[in-house]
Amino acid sequence: MIILLTGASHTGKTLLAQRLLEKYHYPYLSIDHLKMGLIRSGNTQFTSEDDEALTWHLWPIIREIVKTAVENGQNLIVEGCYIPFNWRQDFGDRYLPSIRFICLAMSERYIEAHFGEIIGHESEIESRLVDSDCTPDSLKADNQSIIDGFQHAGERVVLIDSDYEQTIKSCINLCQ
Repeated sequence: MIILLTGASHTGKTLLAQRLLEKYHYPYLSIDHLKMGLIRSGNTQFTSEDDEALTWHLWPIIREIVKTAVENGQNLIVEGCYIPFNWRQDFGDRYLPSIRFICLAMSERYIEAHFGEIIGHESEIESRLVDSDCTPDSLKADNQSIIDGFQHAGERVVLIDSDYEQTIKSCINLCQ
């Protein structure tokens, strides 16, 4: 099984990927690690701020990694924000039954009530630089963009609205 895990910034994608790894013992690929490898090696002119361009640069690579894993009957968690809204169109009947898709987003109400906690957990799994541009308003805008884009593409979005831990546990159960 392939688990494609995406969502808005600060929603806990990496934390969920880590918990899925611990429960199912599936290998885990962080798209952020691939991105930084390309940037640091000089194999791209993009910077870490070029999110939209990076999505279209990285997605063909990720897509083919997913196909290869399916073809070989391998399990894999692929986590990151560089999965396009229309990702499903790149896979046919041979691949889609082997892919579970999870998209995380937070409601405005959740962001307003828990902004301090959200920021307090931003380095829970990976060390992150402090993002001084991350404000409640920027988080709300990012989350709404993710919700709108994936829902418009016909995808289900897991909305974090009240109990974060319960929402994450329900995502883990989606993968059984």
